[in-house]
Amino acid sequence: MFTKMKNIDTAFRHIRGFTMLVIAGCIIICCLTLYKSFESAALMRDRVYILANGKVLEAFASERRDNLEVEARDHVKTFHRFFFTLDPDEKVIKNNVAKALYLADDSARRMYDDLRENSFYSGIISGNISQTIQIDSVYVDTREHPCRFKCFAKQQIIRTTSIVKRNLVTEGSLRNVSRSDNNPHGFLIERFSIIENKDLTVQNRK
Repeated sequence: MFTKMKNIDTAFRHIRGFTMLVIAGCIIICCLTLYKSFESAALMRDRVYILANGKVLEAFASERRDNLEVEARDHVKTFHRFFFTLDPDEKVIKNNVAKALYLADDSARRMYDDLRENSFYSGIISGNISQTIQIDSVYVDTREHPCRFKCFAKQQIIRTTSIVKRNLVTEGSLRNVSRSDNNPHGFLIERFSIIENKDLTVQNRK
């Protein structure tokens, strides 16, 4: 009688232990499933599909700090391309300068106003002068805010009788602002100034 009860009790303990093991296994599997599901959902949120020229391109979102220096350099390059690329066409000049001024504060506006008052842009149009810029390098110090930058570039000024190559060095700082269609990088150039702008070579045109 006692042996039979003992066997029943032992069997019950085994069944209870097995049941607890199964329940623990189910809980672990459920937790892993939920974790993997949230992980997959997070990855999908960071993945963007772009349709360009009939092709689907895959892109990945990233934190701003991961690309801060790259975006800052491109912002500075974009501003310089718009501000210093000029052709003998009033509409082209106004469009380029307008795009550039969205990327900078009043320091760039004052520089533009000074050049306009000194008939610089009128001289570009009347003299059929074209001006292009090639960015050599941009140094950005992201250790402090606003970030300081220095841009090294070469200008080519094509006149009717000559081609002038000039060295251009500028500096300023970058402040974070909201992104927009006119300012996709979300930076604003402050205290913009030209610290060097001198002729390198002058080539006569035939």
